Amino acid sequence: MSTDFCNVCPRNCNIDRNVKNNGYCRTTNDFYISSIVIHKGEEPPISGEKGICNVFFAHCNLQCVYCQNYQISDNKTDADLFKMDFEEVIKKIISILDKGINVLGFVSPSHFPEQMIIIINELHKRKHFPTIVYNSNGYDKIETLKKIEKYVDVYLPDLKYSDVQIAKKYSGASDYPEIAFKAIKEMFRQKGDMFFINKQGYAESGLIIRHLILPNNIPNSLKILDFIANELSRNVHISLMSQYYPTHKAFEYADLSRTITKTEYEEVKQKLKDLNLNNGWIQELQSNKYYRPDFKNKNPFVD
Repeated sequence: MSTDFCNVCPRNCNIDRNVKNNGYCRTTNDFYISSIVIHKGEEPPISGEKGICNVFFAHCNLQCVYCQNYQISDNKTDADLFKMDFEEVIKKIISILDKGINVLGFVSPSHFPEQMIIIINELHKRKHFPTIVYNSNGYDKIETLKKIEKYVDVYLPDLKYSDVQIAKKYSGASDYPEIAFKAIKEMFRQKGDMFFINKQGYAESGLIIRHLILPNNIPNSLKILDFIANELSRNVHISLMSQYYPTHKAFEYADLSRTITKTEYEEVKQKLKDLNLNNGWIQELQSNKYYRPDFKNKNPFVD
């Protein structure tokens, strides 16, 4: 492991994670992984027919009050509950890859890029070369993205906020818009707006930008679509998500205490159409009823 003080994400904690866990994410340089599972609920070219092998890292460099993965992402939980032996990590991944699933996703990897690289390099040593999906919250550091460029085939970032105030209010990161816009521009520099899908229906290379619509915050969504259209490309693939539902600490905020309405969703969809952002996927309005993981289960996405 690196002995450099940790500045891999925008939090820039500057601590030695070899010996301490008192940075923002409260983890050391061990492998903190909550689940390694087959997941079939991603976008069609990510999940394909068989699903993707997803590695869910624990804790997070954001603390969103409405996080749907709060059971594993809350930094107040004991990180040691998620600590895994490296050999166990590799064996679990390979056991899934051996089922004919050759896509490996790293979920919430922004604070674990070195661990991700170590896993990938070890898989390569063992003659496994899956397509790598980097599934982050968008709060990524450009320098880190450049270091992982040769490892990542598909970027799958969230783009949560265009508004500084709600970024601070909901995720404790007033600099999120500035950081995420720059990060996604870097991902775009690496992948462009071309999206490559193989004969099996899986993505091999490209960028998909996810945006979760929040109730009572439609202007935030509209500005994000403007950013994509005007500063990236109208050919970029977008995953517009309606799956928001109040969970975790969301009920403490009146504006987050309900799902989005049809009127709100239609307004964002119309903006997508007006900007000619035609590539990607749009969830059904009722999606909030189905995408509700429970990380107490062996597979969080199975009832």
